[in-house]
Amino acid sequence: MASVTLKNLNKTYPNGFISVKNVSLEIGDGEFVTFHGPSGCGKSTILRMIGGLEDITTGEIYLEKELLNDILPRDRSLAMAFQNYVLYSHFNVYDNMALGLRLRNLPRGVIDTRVKIAADFFGISGIIDKKIRSISESEKQKVALGRAIVCHPKVLLVDEDFARQNEQRRQEMIADIKKINKDLGITVLYVTNNYDEAITLGTKIVFMKEGEITEVRQ
Repeated sequence: MASVTLKNLNKTYPNGFISVKNVSLEIGDGEFVTFHGPSGCGKSTILRMIGGLEDITTGEIYLEKELLNDILPRDRSLAMAFQNYVLYSHFNVYDNMALGLRLRNLPRGVIDTRVKIAADFFGISGIIDKKIRSISESEKQKVALGRAIVCHPKVLLVDEDFARQNEQRRQEMIADIKKINKDLGITVLYVTNNYDEAITLGTKIVFMKEGEITEVRQ
């Protein structure tokens, strides 16, 4: 099971700005949950707290029964697809996708199998030996997603800015994350400002305003 539970979650910045106000939410295993609301409503902050990129002021975050609050980002069974994904231009596609697995000291055979399966999943097997600087932005996006799933995460966190606001890449990204959710059974949490996108994508929609959940629609 890959459920996510938020309990009385709050985020206050040193300048006194309250970004997230007493948010509690249950996310079930395998759900595709869309967070929707205007810029500054706290939806991206929630994703960053789940991922460990933002400190929690008060409250608790659980992945299944494991309390995540004090667990380092690299030790959480999560993958993140945010705008500032880093691909190493002097590496080829294979080495970029394999990097996280190598840092975990997995056997070479396991790494090779996982990378090739992920490349096939995203349709980028034909560019696996190419340097990052020589491939398209669309292909880089798929490499970043491939690097995320090779670690077999239980949950994928996706910020809408991951697609760099290019409409074609955005649609490709949406198709890819829907495929990740459906075919791999990975729970997906997705942030968007686009109302039409929000109501057509997720199995659950979380509407937010001024740091608070105003409605949860299923």
